[in-house]
Amino acid sequence: MDFIPSKLQTYVEANSEDEPELLQQLTKETWQKVLQPRMLSGHYQGRLLSLISKLVHPTSVLEIGTYTGYSALSLAEGLSEKGKLHTIDRNEELYDLQRKYFDLSGYGEQIIQYTGDARQIVPEIDAEFDLVFIDADKSSYPLYFELIIDKLKPGGLILSDNVLWSGKVIEKLDPKDKDTKALLNYNLKLKEDPRVETVLLPVRDGFTISRKR
Repeated sequence: MDFIPSKLQTYVEANSEDEPELLQQLTKETWQKVLQPRMLSGHYQGRLLSLISKLVHPTSVLEIGTYTGYSALSLAEGLSEKGKLHTIDRNEELYDLQRKYFDLSGYGEQIIQYTGDARQIVPEIDAEFDLVFIDADKSSYPLYFELIIDKLKPGGLILSDNVLWSGKVIEKLDPKDKDTKALLNYNLKLKEDPRVETVLLPVRDGFTISRKR
């Protein structure tokens, strides 16, 4: 998932903001107890999410794909005093672990959890968003974009993870690979859709920042 040498990645992290202790604990528990711990945003990307959120200072954030809550906690660091973060995940088995760390963080009352299909949940959330983070099933990325674009405030940001998909986006496409095909369509849409301006960054597995015009 990383596109720079591990030694250079270590240097990058060492010269970026330190990872909060609570997120270190969450990382450790995720690796000990949860399947696919590489899905964590991790130290470097977490600090990037935190900094972007602090720059936006959002009153309303949407996250599609909670996993164990690392990225939600990173994004919550920039919330305005009365801000809310809505986070959605399919896996109900992770709900209690997420809530444990949300409450320990001090942002517990500002983070609203949803369990289920984001395609059904997003339209039911009565809010306009300043910031959206998409990190869920890749085949649904184009659909998620259409679900959120009209709920995003002008000037609001969409952050999209895994958009390089371990480099598969530049390899010969397997017709059976629905995820890579969807990401190719999604990346092209973000580039060409006149409603947003987009920069794709080679951070970890690919990280896109899109701003609504």
